[in-house]
Amino acid sequence: MSEVNKTVAQVRPANKRGAARLGAVQALYQMDIGGTPLQQVVAEFESVRLGKEIDGEQYLEADAAYFRGILAGVVKEQVQLDPLIHKSLTPDWPLARIDSLLRAVLRAATFEMLKRKDVPAKVIINEYVDVTKAYFLEDEPKMVNGVLDHIARDVRPSEFSEK
Repeated sequence: MSEVNKTVAQVRPANKRGAARLGAVQALYQMDIGGTPLQQVVAEFESVRLGKEIDGEQYLEADAAYFRGILAGVVKEQVQLDPLIHKSLTPDWPLARIDSLLRAVLRAATFEMLKRKDVPAKVIINEYVDVTKAYFLEDEPKMVNGVLDHIARDVRPSEFSEK
């Protein structure tokens, strides 16, 4: 079993929203790397990936509306998201230097942090750390956790105040 597959096996199974988040990160990555337009990537993921079997691998059923909401939101709000992420990174690792897949994770999570007030910040952080663990072993999930914690404390301070 490869290192990546071992890591995936250790990640908690996703619910429909978790599968939507994972799909959204994959789609954002595809858009970033290949320049695929939003409508095209949404159509592709919904028709041939989410909840489908590909090359003997069964993809999880996802909340399609949640998936679309994350993608459209990141595209619409990217000008607001990127500065929030950038200021939460160390000066020697600006957003432009971050791996494309990690940028996709951070953008999707930051979008949810800003616009999905119905989802607790700690849930968003945990979900996107799990998404990161599906692709990376050690340092990257820790980095995502730290950056998202910083962003959450900045944009949702009431969820982290002493009670």
